[in-house]
Amino acid sequence: MGCAISGLAAKAEFGEVTAEDDDAAAAAASRPTEQQIRMIKDSWKVIRDDIAKVGIIMFVRLFETHPECKDVFFLFRDVEDLEKLRSSRELRAHGLRVMSFIEKSVARLEQLERLEALALELGKGHYHYNAPPKYYSYVGAEFIGAVQPIMKEGWTAELEEAWKTLFQFVTGLMQRGYQAESNRQLALSPKERPDKKSTAL
Repeated sequence: MGCAISGLAAKAEFGEVTAEDDDAAAAAASRPTEQQIRMIKDSWKVIRDDIAKVGIIMFVRLFETHPECKDVFFLFRDVEDLEKLRSSRELRAHGLRVMSFIEKSVARLEQLERLEALALELGKGHYHYNAPPKYYSYVGAEFIGAVQPIMKEGWTAELEEAWKTLFQFVTGLMQRGYQAESNRQLALSPKERPDKKSTAL
């Protein structure tokens, strides 16, 4: 989601696809149903009012639960005090970029071919940020943890499942995009290959 760590080694419920899995398995993540799409869109109307806050909470939680994620972000690599991150302009900006991607994903839910193209391109971009697919799935879990308090009694098991389905679908596409770009780069001669960025920020 525009970074080297839009999620890390998945909780099984977010459908991580390992290097051993083939493209068909990555594509097998189910699409959200029409009912799930309605639920996601309705909940987004509430969530979007707090997108900056959600973005920061999401990444602070990510760094708390998976401190190895900080290594991908050179600006945050040596920050031990996670409270300092809460006021970081760079983290806020990155959180907003990720939330912007989520917003675009929600807007394209009824035009899945456009959502697929967006997620595939993002996966290709993550190749150049040196962010392998093993990192993607944690973001969905942290997003859900960050928005539950915002939704209050509006949060249900069905809504959680809808968001999980969306994140599984998108991360599966990102993984395919990453792999496609990796394969394309391997086919290039060393002179033709652009330098990979070592970190997201």
